[in-house]
Amino acid sequence: MNSNAPSPQDSGSPNLPPAPNFGGPPHGDPQGDASAGSPMVPARNGKKKGLIAAGCGCVVLFLILVGGCSVFAFSGSDDPKAAETTAAEPAELDGEAEEVVDAEPAEGEELVEDEAPAEEESPADEAPAEEAPAEDAPAESEVPAEHTSALNSAQSYSDLMHMSKQGLFDQLTSEYADQFSDEAAQYAVDNVDTDWNENALASAESYSETMHMSKAGIYGQLTSEHGEQFLSEEAQYAIDTIEVDWNENALQSARSYRDTMDMSPEAIRDQLTSEYGDQFTQEQADYAIENLDG
Repeated sequence: MNSNAPSPQDSGSPNLPPAPNFGGPPHGDPQGDASAGSPMVPARNGKKKGLIAAGCGCVVLFLILVGGCSVFAFSGSDDPKAAETTAAEPAELDGEAEEVVDAEPAEGEELVEDEAPAEEESPADEAPAEEAPAEDAPAESEVPAEHTSALNSAQSYSDLMHMSKQGLFDQLTSEYADQFSDEAAQYAVDNVDTDWNENALASAESYSETMHMSKAGIYGQLTSEHGEQFLSEEAQYAIDTIEVDWNENALQSARSYRDTMDMSPEAIRDQLTSEYGDQFTQEQADYAIENLDG
């Protein structure tokens, strides 16, 4: 290597490029003509743009501060209703939305309108309350089946055989007849639909037509404990009301004794008037014997 080679800093080196000229006259002459015109300094342009940007930033910052203060002032208002209204508005909207959704009918279903409530009837239009049943006539649902059966049997006996109240009771409780309990039989005779006087009259008419009995004989049969067992007033009603010719009954009885028992007229007379027999009056027996052959 040649030690005499010029260094890079040597100005005398022919290979070095010329030094830069920063706006001065050629070759860095400070005394050069200033009129040659010097270009704008970049530093001044940079300062102006920086001022404009800083001003815009201040304006934006000012607007942000004003908006923030307004929001703070509004949220810090002493009126609680305003805050509640602001907070409640979304919930109310949500509730309305839910109600609208709930109101929509499901698929395949029809929306049914609420029925109008029935008009209340005024007390004046209401029907009067029914009277409570009598204590001795319990409701039908409370009557035992045995009692109902006994009542039905008693009604049949009364309608067909015209029996007395005591006669019905004995028939219903007899071990040789219906065999109802005493309670069921008593319920039956207390509730059977009948007129005991008319039953006594019907029985008296039957004895008169079939057996041609006397007035006293019918009364005794109606009241006897071995007979119909009507009350005395019921039997008296019957013989007072019955329409019959007692003389003809005596005559029919006399003919029956003669034809079936071959009795003499005097024996027939005694049988007709005996207190242990037919109990006709003497006049009625005399009429029968006088007309026996007629």
